[in-house]
Amino acid sequence: MWWRFRRHRMAMVGTAVVLVFYAAVVFADFLAYSDPGASEAQRSLLPPQRINFFQDGRFAPYVYGLTGKRDPMTFKRVYTPDPEKKIAVQFFAHGFEYRFLGLFPTDRHLLGLEGARAEDALFVIGTDEQGRDLWSRLMYGTRTSLTIGLLGVGMSLVLGVVLGGISGLYGGVVDTVIQRVIEILRSIPTIPLWMGLAAALPNDWTVMQVYFAITLIISLVGWTELARVVRGRFLSLREEDFVMAAELAGCSRARIIVSHLIPSFLSHIIAATTLAIPAMIISETSLSFLGLGLRPPAISWGVLLQQAQNIQALAISPWLLAASVPVIIVILALNFMGDGLRDAADPYGH
Repeated sequence: MWWRFRRHRMAMVGTAVVLVFYAAVVFADFLAYSDPGASEAQRSLLPPQRINFFQDGRFAPYVYGLTGKRDPMTFKRVYTPDPEKKIAVQFFAHGFEYRFLGLFPTDRHLLGLEGARAEDALFVIGTDEQGRDLWSRLMYGTRTSLTIGLLGVGMSLVLGVVLGGISGLYGGVVDTVIQRVIEILRSIPTIPLWMGLAAALPNDWTVMQVYFAITLIISLVGWTELARVVRGRFLSLREEDFVMAAELAGCSRARIIVSHLIPSFLSHIIAATTLAIPAMIISETSLSFLGLGLRPPAISWGVLLQQAQNIQALAISPWLLAASVPVIIVILALNFMGDGLRDAADPYGH
């Protein structure tokens, strides 16, 4: 399977991109140079700031300091780069404190400024309406959105394999009940279902409680397709000689499912799971964008895109759409990787 998978060039590229994104999930605190919650009203909707990498023919990254003045027409404070004020950009610089990998307290970050706070003068992709740095918030949003997708697929995988396996192996009344439940869940329109479930979440819940609730909601909707695939495979495999031999040897149904049936098409489950992750990420982003999923102060791709709903704000500050770029890239990468895994797992492929 690996030999066939590595021949799929787009799948290999997609896998590399996915690994980069999940590395950003692990090191989000390190990659974010500003506190994602630090706001400054006077720095609202600052445009992306250019980093100059060379100075006097040598590698010496710097940014221009910003000078603010009041626009006489709009009365808004406008910031312009000051060529006379150059602030050196440092790598592995000191910044806000966090716990590296959730274990070790540190204040080291990939980027920082010499003699100034990164929150005050470094804005790689601009700021939002409250003056918060979008790059740092994007790093934390990547962690939230990608972990919800992964956790959601994990829970859907367990439900789909277990219930689909029981349905296909036992048959009879058990199979009928599980299949009717699947048909009912698949017949309910997705958006109204999400709206109803999201509206049922208490307003006084913490960010973590809402996070796990949204993960659970997405998982409860997403397990049905995999369950049907598993059921179909189990129906065809339960009459095979190795299954009958396991039953004659006294193996329980649970052991037959876990030890004999699932490993026989594990590659297909891996491919199906990989293709399900993009759907989970899109679900979370869509829910949060519509205000039905995660809510501020939580940070996710959907929450970051909420400010891009206003056409007027979007026309003035298009960088608010920055969170849509990683959504597109990671969805394409996961689909390429899933296609490669599906082709590699196909026993009839060439």
